[in-house]
Amino acid sequence: MAYDCCWFNPERNPQDCPNIEEGEESLYSSPRKRLVEKCIDCQWFQRDLNRLSKDDPFRMIIDILLDEYKEQKGYLQSLSSFLSSKSREIKFLHELSTVLQTSLELDEVLSVAMTAITSGKGFGMNRAFLLLTSRERECLVGHIGVGPRNYEEAWHIWDEVDRSDFSLKELSRQFYKTRFSDEKTKFQDILEKLTVSRKDEGHIFNRALKQRRPILVENASSNPEVDPQVAAALGVQRFLIMPLISRNRSIGILLADNFVTNKPISPRDVESLQTFAFPVAFAIERASLYEKLQVEVEKQTRLNRKLQEQQELIVRMEKMAVVGKITSSIAHSIRNPLTAIGGYARYLLKSDNVEKKKEYLESIVNEAKHLDEVLGEIISYSDSVHPVMDCWDLNQLAISVTAEIKDQLSERHIAIDMDLHPELPGIWLDYKQISYCLKTIIKHIYESQPVVDRIEVSTSPGDERVLLCVSDNGTQLPAEVKNALMTPFMETETLGQGVGLPLCRIILERHGSSFSIEDRPAGGTRYCIILARQKEGIEP
Repeated sequence: MAYDCCWFNPERNPQDCPNIEEGEESLYSSPRKRLVEKCIDCQWFQRDLNRLSKDDPFRMIIDILLDEYKEQKGYLQSLSSFLSSKSREIKFLHELSTVLQTSLELDEVLSVAMTAITSGKGFGMNRAFLLLTSRERECLVGHIGVGPRNYEEAWHIWDEVDRSDFSLKELSRQFYKTRFSDEKTKFQDILEKLTVSRKDEGHIFNRALKQRRPILVENASSNPEVDPQVAAALGVQRFLIMPLISRNRSIGILLADNFVTNKPISPRDVESLQTFAFPVAFAIERASLYEKLQVEVEKQTRLNRKLQEQQELIVRMEKMAVVGKITSSIAHSIRNPLTAIGGYARYLLKSDNVEKKKEYLESIVNEAKHLDEVLGEIISYSDSVHPVMDCWDLNQLAISVTAEIKDQLSERHIAIDMDLHPELPGIWLDYKQISYCLKTIIKHIYESQPVVDRIEVSTSPGDERVLLCVSDNGTQLPAEVKNALMTPFMETETLGQGVGLPLCRIILERHGSSFSIEDRPAGGTRYCIILARQKEGIEP
């Protein structure tokens, strides 16, 4: 029996096979592969097969094998198509997740998400609406809608996307730059009608969030579970409700439909969008938290700036208050001597008593000396702003100061003792300022302690400091007086006594030193100037 198939007809040229196309020439040298891929579907092979009787056992076996082969081939093709689709979907989700993970701005995240849902290179839905939970978590608020409003706009958008040949990432960026704000306003009327209170537990949107599963709505206009206002606003019979949940927190919901094409939403579409919903919810939550953080940072920055301005204002006010107290103290210190000088001078002009004139002239000299001392205090305060530091012998400083005021102490019958440490190191200080402070302390003692008959000046070294102390054997000072003497320009006596020890406190603080007043166990008071040791590398 003659056969038409080239397998059994040696006279047929294999190159005349109508099923082998250009580029498939390798099948000529592989008969088995040619049989599987080409001959089974060849009309000549089928014609030769039909020549066999249907009752022929070989024909029955061949038919069974052919049917099984075609079934398995169809299954493999379907499986290959499914794997190819899943591969594209995984690649798409990977690209999408990468974009979402790198986005921190909420609008940028929403651009990526909404573009992915409505783009043909993504899930290919015609429209998508996003509802977000309000900050007070009292309602779902329509935030943005994306997609065409009619077929003409849809055709224009799809044609533009096809011609652009952008990737999903590029499409989302282009959408964010050019169309995002317009899309927000385009669907504003629909978004307002989609807003739902979270207290309405029976609403289908809230049920989707509570059940944490997507709901595919069919026959929306006649579906008793769908709010008629929502169905009328969307204008479609079929749409998908996708809840957005992140770490047990309800972020919002996504609504998707095929408003233009009316294409059915398949279970595979629902499954793909469900896989997509989690990274979108997480990205939206992260972007929202970042946005809130930025607001708080800006708020704290403004508060810190305001606090700093207030602190600067307080410092200026404190400085002004100090200046006011200094001015008041100086004014009183100068007014009293000037009043006395003026009174004595007027009396001298009228009086002829020589002895009385001499007495008044001596008073004028004393008051002028008092004025000179006040001016000295003012100059010392001015000099304390910029101390001139150098390494000095503290013992020599103490000897020089006590020598200057020895006559004044003798007039008041006050003895002065010196207890100076023989191995005192060189001290880093401003000689003029420390001399002023030592002189002021001694002067304060003999002016404020009328019963004092002995003053002791001593020096002693410590681990990181050196003490210059002045002690008296008078009465111990009350606590409020000590506090007044230790607080700059806080006075307990009447004005007109100069700035005295409070000025010393300021000078020493600017000098990097400190000052203390304490009671002596045997009676009297001890005033200590606490100086830091000399700086490393400085030789006396």
